[in-house]
Amino acid sequence: MDTSTTFQFDPTFRVFKVPKWRAFFYRFLSVEVWGNIPSPLQKGISAWYASVYNTTFSKYLIRPYLAINYSDRYYLDKFTPPEGKDHFESFQDFFTREFKNLPENGSPWVWPCEGLLCEEGKVSTIQVAHVKSDKRNVNAVFGLAEETIPSNYTFTNVFLHNKNYHRIHAPINGTITRIEHVPGDLVVLRPWIYKQNPSLPAFRNERYNVDITDTLGRTWYMSIVGGPAVGTIALDPKVKLGSKIDKLDQLGLFYLGSTCCMAAPISPRFHSKNTFVEVGMSY
Repeated sequence: MDTSTTFQFDPTFRVFKVPKWRAFFYRFLSVEVWGNIPSPLQKGISAWYASVYNTTFSKYLIRPYLAINYSDRYYLDKFTPPEGKDHFESFQDFFTREFKNLPENGSPWVWPCEGLLCEEGKVSTIQVAHVKSDKRNVNAVFGLAEETIPSNYTFTNVFLHNKNYHRIHAPINGTITRIEHVPGDLVVLRPWIYKQNPSLPAFRNERYNVDITDTLGRTWYMSIVGGPAVGTIALDPKVKLGSKIDKLDQLGLFYLGSTCCMAAPISPRFHSKNTFVEVGMSY
């Protein structure tokens, strides 16, 4: 069973079933309309939108948002404002909240983020994606040449809804062996828009790729993927090439929602596609 001791599955989290016509409409707006806007303009619009959540006034949205999205009335007590602040000065502070105490788990492998596991499968079986007339396999998500990642590795994609915790942590103890920034677009991330290929945005969007080599010499590939209104993906200052990292050390954070992909030498033991995962749960 799952040895995670701090947080359990949230029964209020639901995978919403969107009608086909609405999914088609959203996909059209995301890929055909928004997706064809030049990337600099996408980023400009996203930065403007995100700036609203940096205003002092936006802090008054926090309490209503908590009431609507969380059944636990004491949910926010588990967290602290970012950057050593003693209170939440804006809604963005809520998005980038920090744990007061990180989850404790004796498992050597844990989930690095919180959200919906919208795709899971062997690297060899994940569908290719067609991005602006280019055909790309799963290695492209991590900025790697085809067949770099062993075919028996498992690919996972966790979608972070706006209400989820937005920091990414190390899933293992190890050494950082590669860091890469991949420029790209900021198309909509919601997986129910892309029924046939829920990871399509991960192939296309701007992202940071971080490789961690564990104590057994195996590489864990991670990709921190941005989306609309994600003005910044910030890596932690300790994330440097060659640096040692411990399980659950922070790797980076998102300003507003996003996605985290991983290619790992082992498969999830307690979770499957369309289930909810949390930081520190046994992988």
